Amino acid sequence: MNLKLTLSLVALATLLGCATTDSSHSEAARPKGQVSVKSPDGTIEFILRESTPLTYSVAVDGRPVLSESRLGLRFKDGQTLGANARLVKVERRQSNTTWENKLGKRRVVSDHHQELRAKFLEQSGRSFEIVVRVFNDGLGFRYVLPEVRSGETQTFILEEEQTQFSFPDNYACYAGINENTGKPENPVGYIGSQEAEFKRSRLSDLPTEQVRMVPLLVETPGAWVAITESDLYDWAGLWLNRMPNSVNTSNSTAGVRLAARLAPRLDGQGLVKSTFPRQSPWRTLLIARQPGRFIESDLVNNLASPCRLQDPSWLRPGKMAWDHWWSGDVKMDTATLKEYVQLAADMGWPYQLVDWQWYGPYNKATASITNVNPAVDMDELRRFAKEKGVRLWLWLYWTDADRNDAYKQAFALYEKWGIAGIKIDFMNRDDQEMVNWYEKLTRAAAEHHLMINFHGAYKPTGMIRTYPNQVTREGILGNEYNRWSARVTPEHKLTLPFTRFLAGPADFTPGGFLNRQPEQFRPDGKAAQVQGTRCAELALFVVYDSPVCCVCDHPTHYRNQPGADFLKLVPTVWDDTRVLEAAVGERLLMARRKGDRWFLGALTARNPRDFAVKLDFLGHGSWKARIWKDAEDSDTAAEHLVTEERTVSSGDVLNLHLARCGGAVVQFEVSPL
Repeated sequence: MNLKLTLSLVALATLLGCATTDSSHSEAARPKGQVSVKSPDGTIEFILRESTPLTYSVAVDGRPVLSESRLGLRFKDGQTLGANARLVKVERRQSNTTWENKLGKRRVVSDHHQELRAKFLEQSGRSFEIVVRVFNDGLGFRYVLPEVRSGETQTFILEEEQTQFSFPDNYACYAGINENTGKPENPVGYIGSQEAEFKRSRLSDLPTEQVRMVPLLVETPGAWVAITESDLYDWAGLWLNRMPNSVNTSNSTAGVRLAARLAPRLDGQGLVKSTFPRQSPWRTLLIARQPGRFIESDLVNNLASPCRLQDPSWLRPGKMAWDHWWSGDVKMDTATLKEYVQLAADMGWPYQLVDWQWYGPYNKATASITNVNPAVDMDELRRFAKEKGVRLWLWLYWTDADRNDAYKQAFALYEKWGIAGIKIDFMNRDDQEMVNWYEKLTRAAAEHHLMINFHGAYKPTGMIRTYPNQVTREGILGNEYNRWSARVTPEHKLTLPFTRFLAGPADFTPGGFLNRQPEQFRPDGKAAQVQGTRCAELALFVVYDSPVCCVCDHPTHYRNQPGADFLKLVPTVWDDTRVLEAAVGERLLMARRKGDRWFLGALTARNPRDFAVKLDFLGHGSWKARIWKDAEDSDTAAEHLVTEERTVSSGDVLNLHLARCGGAVVQFEVSPL
């Protein structure tokens, strides 16, 4: 075959997205010990080295972001893949496609990556693969365990994932610590609701005997890097800690190695118990020169498996009222529930959440999720909600849904009732058995046209793409903490978009209208306040992602209040997202489009700030801008705001002044001719 024909066939295979075998890496001809793959724009490179043990590194613009980092899996039968492996085959392919996401930050998602599939053979004779996909905004790699030979054991127990992330220096980082970590009931930190601040520290400050949550954000000289995972099914959730023999002083200039740790199974059967063939979740690195680019990224969902629902057209995003204790001493009775249904109807929200105790005592052997609390007339509530054009969600304690497979009968009943979705709470684990439970419940809910909001939950890993009825989840330190703590600070709210929200949507429950400056704030268990101005709280509806957004406050706190009109019109899903200015924990300015309307959200922490917003994201013609912004006295009277309307065009600059802990929101609509 002549060279011209060979190149033509390779080009055709690449165009069609087909794999091509890299003959330069055959046993005889490949360069000794190294193979790499770059992002489509050539700026990010993943380098795989045939060393003992197997290692990889990552460079951005030619600068090392991760130095030599170990790869490997250790099994109970004594096998360790990656300990002494020989590279035997390399395949490459590329993708430049799009897919539609009706529940995200961007309606049309670009999936543009280069893929490397490297096959290795261990001395023992067992083979495995490392698959790498590199995008312009990061990368993912995973282990693939092929089918074993006839006569070999088909099952395996994984005892250790040996993946490491070795940073060349002791960089600044943002890591979350799970609740009760270090206490006797949770010494290592795997158990809990994954609700945490992500405070700035150094990599060397991370512990060796405890784990920290992902996403974990690291600031390197070459780029910002966020470590998380995608496509987590039938595996254990990913955590990180610092290697014991890594640095242990904050002023060290030596490198720091982080190790992957997986939540152990509760039955003592290692970390993962499964059968061949299998593949691990993607170990995911989001990479950005400026942190605002993270917020625009679809990397976690791009690496997730495509939708497995035959027809997801029944899914409806939107906001919902919440009859929860957050907004006062809410009674679980028909009259109270109707008050919240009426709120949803008045605001144009499609949903209302019926929270705990609607079926009486919970998390008890006698609890039944098909019974109804005698104080609640469910038939009347459903009739009233239907009359008002509002659909109901129901809260469940997970053990009550799990006991004797109670969810099967209950989900069928809820479908007959016309229930829109269920909020399942207090799982507080991400071991393999719980990860499988999430998928089982999500699939069962989809069969009955029920959406799911997991609370007491682990971080998202792309399930919203694979099973889009799993529309949001908690796993975030959100507004509920204002009832008993001062932890939901302006800085915390401005760190979440660069940390927890990188994994996926979060049920932060925004919308608190008892707004206070931090020195005025007091935790209140009966009428919860929030830190920051009224406009800062409005901005959360633009800058935070949650396709079904639970709005937290009491109906009387919204009635005739400035800014309540914005909550009637702001969407929960978007066709486009652009970050205009960003700094972790300090400020954020975003523009988002839904249909032919644009929305702007601006936030600042404790420093007042002026934004000169270039409106070049708008299309041609004139636009009507409706502006909600901090008042002159918002520095002391945080509930105050002013509104303004003006006509603008894409060539204009909009000047916005934000009070300390303040914000602003704008809606742009095309002006009629």
